[in-house]
Amino acid sequence: MLSRLLIKALKRSIPKNRTKKTTDTPHPINTSLQVSIQILEQKLGNSSDFIVRKVPGRDGIPEIAVCYIEGLVDMDQLNGIMEAWLTVTVDTAGTPDMDALLKKVLPARQVSQLQSVNALIPAVLEGKAVILIDGLDVAYSASVAGLEKRSIVEPSSQTVIRGPKDGFTEDISTNLSLIRRRLRTPDLRIQTMVIGKYTNTRVTIAHIEGIADPQVVSEIMSRLHSIDTDSVLESGYIEEFIQDASVTSFPTMINTERPDAVAGSLLEGQVAILIDGSPFVLIAPVTFFKFLHSSEDYYQRYDLTTFLRAIRFVSLVVSLLLPSLYIAFSTFNQEMIPTPLLISLAAQREGTPLPALVEAFMMELTFEIIREAGVRMPRVIGPAISIVGALVLGQAAVQAGLVSGAMVIVVSFTAIANFAIPAFSMAAAIRLIRFVLMLLAGTLGLFGILAGIVPLYVHLVSLTSFGVPYLSPMTPLRFSELKDLFVRLPWPLLKTRPKEISQRNLVRQNENLRSKDTRKDQTR
Repeated sequence: MLSRLLIKALKRSIPKNRTKKTTDTPHPINTSLQVSIQILEQKLGNSSDFIVRKVPGRDGIPEIAVCYIEGLVDMDQLNGIMEAWLTVTVDTAGTPDMDALLKKVLPARQVSQLQSVNALIPAVLEGKAVILIDGLDVAYSASVAGLEKRSIVEPSSQTVIRGPKDGFTEDISTNLSLIRRRLRTPDLRIQTMVIGKYTNTRVTIAHIEGIADPQVVSEIMSRLHSIDTDSVLESGYIEEFIQDASVTSFPTMINTERPDAVAGSLLEGQVAILIDGSPFVLIAPVTFFKFLHSSEDYYQRYDLTTFLRAIRFVSLVVSLLLPSLYIAFSTFNQEMIPTPLLISLAAQREGTPLPALVEAFMMELTFEIIREAGVRMPRVIGPAISIVGALVLGQAAVQAGLVSGAMVIVVSFTAIANFAIPAFSMAAAIRLIRFVLMLLAGTLGLFGILAGIVPLYVHLVSLTSFGVPYLSPMTPLRFSELKDLFVRLPWPLLKTRPKEISQRNLVRQNENLRSKDTRKDQTR
C-alpha cells in the first residue's frame, strides 16, 4: 500500500511530457501599414532594439516600412535597400507590380514573400529585414544579416602537425561552406530543421547519398524531430537528447572542430549534425576505437601512424589501470613485485602515515583540482599556475611525508597518458572510471580490479551507437576490418570502407583498374 502511494506521489511530481507542440493560428498581415507595425511591436513586447524605418510613397509607389532588430543586420546593406527604393520608378500607370519593383532593388535570391504575421517574427529574429507595404496583405523579407562572426582559425582543442589548419566557427553557414569546399559532390545532402521553443536553433544534418545508411539517417531525423525543449544552446544538448544510452560514461557520438574530420567521416558513411552557435559538429554512428583515431593518421605515413596508434592504446590502458595496479600491488599483492623494487617502495613508504588508497585519491583529486583551475583561470596565467602548482604541491607533499615519491610518479604518468587520448570526451570517461577501479583495488586487490573490468567490458559490449555495436569490429569480430583499427595499412590497400558503419557502396578505390588505365594511356 505504501509503495502504491509513493508511486502516485512520484507521478504527480513529474511534469507532464509536452508531446504536442502548440502552434499559433496564422495571423494575416493587415493592409494598413500602421496596424501591421503595431502588431509586430506587440508581438516583440515593444523591445527597444526593434527598429522601424519608413520610406514615404510617391508617384504611384506605396509607402513602405523596413523593420529589423538592431545589431543583427548590416546597416550598409539596409541603407542601400532604402536608397534604391527612393530612386526606383514606375514605368506604367496603375497598380505597381511589387515583385518587379523588388527585383530592381534586391537580388531575387535575397527576397522571400511572407503571408502571415507568424512568419514575420522568425524572419526578424534571424537578422532579416522585413519590408511591409501599405495596402498589401503580404510582406517581404530580405537577407541583410550583419552579425559579427569569429574568423576561421586553427581548432584549439584538436591540433595537428600535418593537416588543414582551419576550424569550424559558431556560424552554421560558414561551417557548411567548409564542408562543401572539401566534398564537391551533388550527392552531399543537407537537411535543416529548427529546434527550441525560445532559441529557434537551426540544426542541420549532412550525409552523402549512396554511402550513408538510409535507416541510420531516418533514425537520426526521427530523434531530432522528437525533441521538445525550450532551448538548444550547444551541441551537447542534442547529444544527450538523441544518444542511444542515457546512463553511461562513454560517449556514443564524436564531437569535432575539424572540417577535414567531418568530411572523412561522411565519406565512411557517417552522419554529421551541425548546430548553429556551436563550433563542435556531432558525428554518428561511431565505435569505441574511433575515439582513439585522429584525422592526422591519414596524412602521415602508415608506419608512423601505426606506431602512434599503439602509443594511444597503451596510454589508454595506463590511464585506466596504472593507479589501481599500484594500489593492488603495494597493498595486497606484494609477492608480484620484484624484490629490489619492493624494498625500494617499502623504504619510501616507511614514513608515510596514509594507506596507498588514500594517497592515490588525494593526489588524483589534487591534480583534478589543478587541471580545473588551469582551465578556469585567465589564459595568460592558467598554464603557469598549473605547472607551478603541480610541482610545488608534489614536492612539498613528498617532503612532508604525506605521500611517497613513487605515488607522485604514478599519478603524474597517469595524467600525461590521459592527455594522449585524442578525444576529450573519451579521456574524461576514463578519468571517472579510474576512481572506481582505484576503490576496488584498495579493498580487494587484483581481484577487485578484475571485478571492475569484467562488468565494464560487458557494459561496452551492450552499448550501441544508432544500432552499430560499440566495440565493432572486435565484437563481433571481423578480421577484414582490422586493417584500419590498431594499425593502418597503406592507402592502396584500404580499398573498402568500414562495414560496421554502413553496408552501401563499400568500394572506394580500385587499384587494378586504375593501373590498367594508366598503362593504356602510356601506350597511347
